[in-house]
Amino acid sequence: MIFLKTDEEIELMREANRLVGMTQGELAKHIKPGVTTISLDKIAEEFIRDHGAIPSFLGYNGFPYSLCISVNENVVHGFPSDYVLKEGDIISVDCGTEKNGFCGDSAYTFCVGEVSEDVKKLLRTTKEALYLGIEKAVEGNRVGDIGEAVQTYCEKRGYSVVRELVGHGIGRKMHEAPEVPNYGRHGVGPLLKKGMCIAIEPMINMGSKNVVFESDGWTVRTKDRKPSAHFEHTVAIRQGKADILSTFEYAEAVLGENAI
Repeated sequence: MIFLKTDEEIELMREANRLVGMTQGELAKHIKPGVTTISLDKIAEEFIRDHGAIPSFLGYNGFPYSLCISVNENVVHGFPSDYVLKEGDIISVDCGTEKNGFCGDSAYTFCVGEVSEDVKKLLRTTKEALYLGIEKAVEGNRVGDIGEAVQTYCEKRGYSVVRELVGHGIGRKMHEAPEVPNYGRHGVGPLLKKGMCIAIEPMINMGSKNVVFESDGWTVRTKDRKPSAHFEHTVAIRQGKADILSTFEYAEAVLGENAI
């Protein structure tokens, strides 16, 4: 069932999503060679709780951490661990909060030190595709319009779109209807209505679209072990233009000219 939100509820969602962005900004200060990914998880949990919210990923269907941290060939849902970040890595940080009864959700893929131009191009393309998908997230369009925009842009540039994992509705729960694939056809899928809130999250691979689900039950990686990028915003459907509730501004203020 799709739940339409009131303007008041959307403002509460904006608060939860702003905190996600602030958390990503705090993490951006620490993402560098020599740092373990588990240390980032601890920083995020403390930061979220200090700001009056809870990390909504922690305990979600048994997920044991506050962040999904996916490095290099890991697409999504990676476990924070003792892995030490090294020069040239990329790291997707997917973060969720629950505040005032509503959820926020956003992901950003960071470069660790100096990253190859080929990989930077993958990240830029994925981020650009996110905003092209958001342009289609308006009242009267359909979910397939979002997926078509993302898929067409990325595939024309030689990248592949993961099929097994999709975006989603969001509100009082982290995952609500409808599913929001990063592939599709114009005019197909659920109708977008004012008050719908969805998380759009392109997951784009440098090589094949095929993925492997690891034995931990969560981590998803590319089958060919080539890099994957992931960017995500939570948006509210409006008339004429989507309302982006999450933000990259805090992370990119820290990254400065190094932002993707």
